[in-house]
This record gives sequence, structure tokens and C-alpha cells, in this order.
Amino acid sequence: MDKAYSKHIAVFKAISDETRLKILDILSCGEMCACDILEEFSISQSTLSYHMKILSECGLVNATRDGAWMRYTLNRETIDDTMSFLKATTSDKEDCVCKKYRGGC
Repeated sequence: MDKAYSKHIAVFKAISDETRLKILDILSCGEMCACDILEEFSISQSTLSYHMKILSECGLVNATRDGAWMRYTLNRETIDDTMSFLKATTSDKEDCVCKKYRGGC
């Protein structure tokens, strides 16, 4: 598999879950404590921790300890990189493999 593709697999797997996608939406407003994020869901604290671990490990969110709680922010660098990758992957380009198939069979 191409290295450019494999670099983004964890991010796409992370955002394929509805709860994690909603967490990203919530964090778009800025830094939030896990306790505040938890209020938006009907899940346990351990389930939220599981989702936050996945988002942190793939680089979509940054986590900082604040006493007993964690505070989370979006990692804009990873998000921008992923968006650029998706745009480049789905855009027409000179060396696109699809060009050799244009014109039909």
C-alpha cells in the first residue's frame, strides 16, 4: 500500500464512528474538558476515554491533564493535512490512473 495512503488510515477509521465525529464537531468550538464533552452523550466516562484515546492516538486531538480530568483540543495540523490529502486524492491530476481508462472500454 502506498505510504501516503497508509499514513491516513487511522484518521479515517477514527472518524468513521458517529460518536467520534460528533466529538470533533464539539471540539471545533475550542478546548473542552472531558467532563463537558461527556455531558453531550449518554455514555460512561470509560467509553468517552476509549473514544478520546482513539482520537488522540491518530493525532486528531491533543490531550492535556488538568487535575483529575483531561482537556482536549483539535489538532489543526493533522486535520489540515488530512483534508489536503483527501482533496488531492479526489482531484483530477495529470498523473491520475483514471486517465488511462477514459474513453471507455
